[in-house]
Amino acid sequence: MAYELPRFCADARAALKQGPLRAALDKIEADLSTLLKNEAFVHSAFKDGDPAGKTELYHDPETDFYVYAHVQAAGKTGAPHSHGASWAVYGNAAGCTEMTEYKRVNPEGEDEVVLKKSDFYKLNPADTRGYGPGVIHSTGHPLKAWVVRVTGTDLDQLPRYHFKRSRDKVLEGA
Repeated sequence: MAYELPRFCADARAALKQGPLRAALDKIEADLSTLLKNEAFVHSAFKDGDPAGKTELYHDPETDFYVYAHVQAAGKTGAPHSHGASWAVYGNAAGCTEMTEYKRVNPEGEDEVVLKKSDFYKLNPADTRGYGPGVIHSTGHPLKAWVVRVTGTDLDQLPRYHFKRSRDKVLEGA
């Protein structure tokens, strides 16, 4: 029997209730990878002609996590950001997501944020990665991509870090 969205959501809820968070994120990552291998799920969440944007697939009122289907336009590159006190797990259903992680290298009290790239990798179909609270990262989509993102809450309601090109800078190189 194929792994379906309702089972994934029940398993995620159980993992979050059991804790600790890193263990729960590891479980959600593994289960999301399994879900993304289910072609029936992928084709129920995404259609070939879908425009760029996000669709809420599920919200768990008990633990407040969300499951979203994102259609990412080709050539879209996001600025570095965090999820504040929350978390997110990304998984690719189609296409590729280029992920870059950053570390802040100057003191938190300074207005300008100086970031240094700490990791770069690609998420291909069925690849997943979780980001705990405060982890700064950016996404890039050289081609159109279908991405499932699971978040710990409605991130639009949280204070979180957003890179501002007029204020902040990224140090290149190792």
